[in-house]
Amino acid sequence: MEDPDKKELIRRRHFSFRLNFFFFCTFLLFSILIVRLALLQFVDGKRYSEEESNSTIRSHSIPPIRGNIYDRNSYPIATSTSTQSLYYTVDASNKNRDSVIELALKLEQSFKSYGDPKKQQPTADEILKLMDVGYDMNKAKTKDPSYYSVPRKIKGDLTQQEIAYFSWYRDEFKGVDIQEESIREYNNNRIAVQLTGYLKQFSGARNATNGLKFYQEKAKSTDPTEKYLDNEYVGFDGIEYMYQEELRGKNGVKSYPVNAEGKIVGKVSLTTPEKGQNLYLTIDKDVQITAQEAIVNHLKYIKSPGRDRYTYAPNATTGYAVAMEVDTGNVVAMASMPDYDPSTWYGGLTDEEWNDIMLYYRNGTISDVPADWKDPKERAKHPSSLVYLGSTIKPLTVLIGLQEKLITVNETYYDGGSTTFGKDKTRISNSDGRAWGPLNAISAIAKSSNTYMTDMVGLRLYARPNGLNTWDSYMKQFGLGVLTGSGLLGEKEGVLDYFHEAQKASSQSALARASWGQLGRYTPLQLAQFTAMLGNRGKRLKPQFVDHIETNDGQLVKKMEPEVLNEVSFPKEYWDAVQKGMEQVNKSGFDGFPYPVATKTGTSTQSVAGKEVDNAVFIAYAPADKPKLAIAVVVPEGGFGSYGAAPIARQIFDAYDRTVGLRGTPNPNAGMNP
Repeated sequence: MEDPDKKELIRRRHFSFRLNFFFFCTFLLFSILIVRLALLQFVDGKRYSEEESNSTIRSHSIPPIRGNIYDRNSYPIATSTSTQSLYYTVDASNKNRDSVIELALKLEQSFKSYGDPKKQQPTADEILKLMDVGYDMNKAKTKDPSYYSVPRKIKGDLTQQEIAYFSWYRDEFKGVDIQEESIREYNNNRIAVQLTGYLKQFSGARNATNGLKFYQEKAKSTDPTEKYLDNEYVGFDGIEYMYQEELRGKNGVKSYPVNAEGKIVGKVSLTTPEKGQNLYLTIDKDVQITAQEAIVNHLKYIKSPGRDRYTYAPNATTGYAVAMEVDTGNVVAMASMPDYDPSTWYGGLTDEEWNDIMLYYRNGTISDVPADWKDPKERAKHPSSLVYLGSTIKPLTVLIGLQEKLITVNETYYDGGSTTFGKDKTRISNSDGRAWGPLNAISAIAKSSNTYMTDMVGLRLYARPNGLNTWDSYMKQFGLGVLTGSGLLGEKEGVLDYFHEAQKASSQSALARASWGQLGRYTPLQLAQFTAMLGNRGKRLKPQFVDHIETNDGQLVKKMEPEVLNEVSFPKEYWDAVQKGMEQVNKSGFDGFPYPVATKTGTSTQSVAGKEVDNAVFIAYAPADKPKLAIAVVVPEGGFGSYGAAPIARQIFDAYDRTVGLRGTPNPNAGMNP
């Protein structure tokens, strides 16, 4: 039997050996660690420090999905649909030209195999140019390393097959990535096209020749959350531009560390974009479409042979209409015709496409848009959208005369059909030389007497010190000759020809002619604002185009409220007299209209290229006893306002009555049996 003491001794020796071996191993490991740390600090430290200092964080922006634009009843006008696009990020450390060309060839083959067979697919050479790695198939170039960190868009609107293929074989396409983007789609009904505006690539929006200052400033931003990408589409006109920040949303950011050669050396971090906000306009789709169709159809009517001299206008090629709510300033219709398809701008315009839309892509209700004649020489012989007001100024002329105590409401004037002024006896006549006999302030508006306005207001105001400046002051108080406050890009203040006439001839001539609608050219939006001011009796309201703004998940961001820009205070007797005169105006197209309506027709005679042309102008608000909607219609070379413009306004009133209700409740039968 084995000795227990001897057995215990052996066990202790084994334990001691294992313990010593453990301490030895621990000592050895610590020794290696200390040596390694020493090497890192004293030998490799400088190199790693340099590498660390040369490593930087690169970030690039991911543009968000653009918000949608709806009419006041949530009908889509401009919407964004999600799409997947293929991007390429250059590996600056890859100096192998052949490998990049090989990638372009693989992409070409992939697009042919999995892309939409109905669409032309990019070639390898085109792909190389889009990759922009510093050289193409035939030559090499050098670039700054920071240049390579910006992803290049290779192809948009990928098919499901392309998405699946590139996702599955991602490792075989180094530097290639799929990103979500949006495509702007506009309603096929072309609803308020020029008001809505259009999109253009950021690179074009900020360029030196036609760039906008807003985008030129954006181009200076280095913050990836704000930075715009060159191939990103941005608002360039209308609502799309005016509410660019709200519609665009906020960038997402993709960040990653890169070394001095631009090679990614660490983990990529991603912040998702924030979708843009949605706009709900004041525009009513049904009223807007009615306005557009009414203009187009009426132009065809007055241009067709067989009309009498009152309704025949063979040179009328354009028409404009604005409908504004009297108590809010909300614009429910803004039509500038002809219009065009704003999707044409997407991807850039061909020369042919540009030639097709160049005359009417701008908004003729706020700016100076030429007549629709393709030949420039012929176009110069016709008036633009900025025309004289003609007799539509006469309600304001009478108000000025009353307020300045030049006339009284019941003061009688004998209209003999014409009058003269100045030493040379310059003659001013009524339309067709019609003599109206005894008139007062009310009947002078109803009969549209030029002689009354000249003798009773224009020439009497001239006899006052600074009479022309007084006239100009009233014009501006009523929004004529100043911006409407709409905020729309490209809006014009109008042209104050009465100052030019004063310099060329005399202040007497300027006031005599301006009093009945000459020597002042204004936009249809200014006329609508002026008409609404007559209807609400003195409040110049800011035109509103957006009712409210919501987040993409339906949360209210902002509700627009009526904004009074300025206010005039006249005695009720004066407003009553002007409205009574407007209610008695003869006009075409209003037979059977179920509400009292205050109107004024205008035949705006204008000299263009040495010949006299007549423009049809019409303003109205209804119901006259409780005004709800004001409308202004302008048809350059449309002839008499009563025939060339008034029927368009009637159709707009009926459409509004059907949809909203001129008495506050929709009337579905409005206009069905005029």
